[in-house]
Amino acid sequence: MILDTENTVLLTVECQEGVVGEDAALPQLAAEARKSGALDNVARLVAAAHGAGVQVVHAVAERRADGKGASRNARLFRAAERLPVQQLAGSRAVRVAAPIEVDGRDIVVRRLHGLSPLHGTEVDALLRNLGCRTLIVVGVSANVAIPNSVFDAVNLGYTVVVASDAVAGVPSEYTPAMVRHTLGLVATVATTDEVVAGLNSRATPG
Repeated sequence: MILDTENTVLLTVECQEGVVGEDAALPQLAAEARKSGALDNVARLVAAAHGAGVQVVHAVAERRADGKGASRNARLFRAAERLPVQQLAGSRAVRVAAPIEVDGRDIVVRRLHGLSPLHGTEVDALLRNLGCRTLIVVGVSANVAIPNSVFDAVNLGYTVVVASDAVAGVPSEYTPAMVRHTLGLVATVATTDEVVAGLNSRATPG
């Protein structure tokens, strides 16, 4: 795999303390993200992107304390309102989780509604302004936000790469099946090692 570093962006999806951290709202998902190595692989990919000069965008889901603007038209949203850990704006829960390193070149985009970091947010406009043609998608969850991100990106005209071992969902056996039988139909599926090699395969022209 060869990736044009000038036209590639790495998108991390909901890799935040309140989702994949030690005190997450969904402990089973957080445990799977860590046990599977997905979170460590996201950190590896972010580090590789930084080293290759590839733009990193972190998509974070959050809500206001008063709930204004939040979606309530699905069971998932209503259940989230009752969780003991809330993804409140400005709180520790919405910080990008360790061991992922965020540096000053990264862009953090926060959304208050919906299931996808692309639909109804500024992400698409940012990607176009960055000259993005290839979007690498990693993070959580394989159940909801990752497939939403991939389908939205494909529908918007981006070529999508999914790092299969940098994605997590529950139960653990669901993720590889979903990646193979669903995302594999619309995106290039590769391992973290293959994506890192692709990022390092050509230097950004000076």
